[in-house]
Amino acid sequence: MLGRIAACAAVILVWPICTHASDGDGPLLLSEIVIASDPEPAAPRQDAEADMQTASAEIAALARTGALADTGERLPADVNASSVSQGTIASEVEPFGLHAQPVLTGEILLKWGGVEAQIAAETQVLARCRGGAFRCPRAAQQFLAIIDQGRERNGRARIGVINREINLSIVPITDLAQWGVVDRWSAPLETFSTGRGDCEDYAIAKYVALGAAGVSQKDIRLVVVRDNAARESHAVVAVRLDGDWVILDNRRLALVRDREMWRATPLFELDGNGVRRFVDPEPTATVKRVSSGSS
Repeated sequence: MLGRIAACAAVILVWPICTHASDGDGPLLLSEIVIASDPEPAAPRQDAEADMQTASAEIAALARTGALADTGERLPADVNASSVSQGTIASEVEPFGLHAQPVLTGEILLKWGGVEAQIAAETQVLARCRGGAFRCPRAAQQFLAIIDQGRERNGRARIGVINREINLSIVPITDLAQWGVVDRWSAPLETFSTGRGDCEDYAIAKYVALGAAGVSQKDIRLVVVRDNAARESHAVVAVRLDGDWVILDNRRLALVRDREMWRATPLFELDGNGVRRFVDPEPTATVKRVSSGSS
């Protein structure tokens, strides 16, 4: 079984996340949802490049001055201290009912560290937009509008509106087509500046928006799974709601529970405490939650 864990870790370090826009026989894709509902097509964003340059310049200036917010979170109080000291977070607080061990090196850790730095800088841009101190980039205005919609709601409604609005705000595209590289992770304002992204870009935007809308950081995870049907890695967001974990996926507007992702093998979870690898991952159809009183 350890061999399988190592193999899964190797996959995520070698294969890009979301190499395809569709998995053929998977859940209803966002493009199919939009076509089915026949909305009015959005007009091309002719000023997207200029908007992205404005946001990038502001972020770069903040980075140079070191004015970056500390977005790190301490481990929640309900995490068992002994499990942390042993390098494993107790399964009852993690998605899919699995244990998770810290990842101390590797490409995914570097990518997440880079994104966290971008998120910290963008947090300052959003704060300055709120304060009206400078010309707010259109991407930031759009992202703040989604956050505000979430703040107006509670519980499942808050999570659902953020999932829906971000899904409908971004056009799916591969990193190779958009950036000319196989795998690139973008913070929300960069994604909203272009209006395009792949699964991890959707997931990162949702991760940030949920926290900004009032969901506790200890209840949010960015999760990488292995889509067994499409034979590729895929990024989603898991949010703890009323004791269960619900999944936000760019391929569907509906929220599902983690145990309903039948064709997925959990690989990694990411949050303000770093990156952790799920231990002994199995397809979620066979994962059984074991009560604390069971042997």
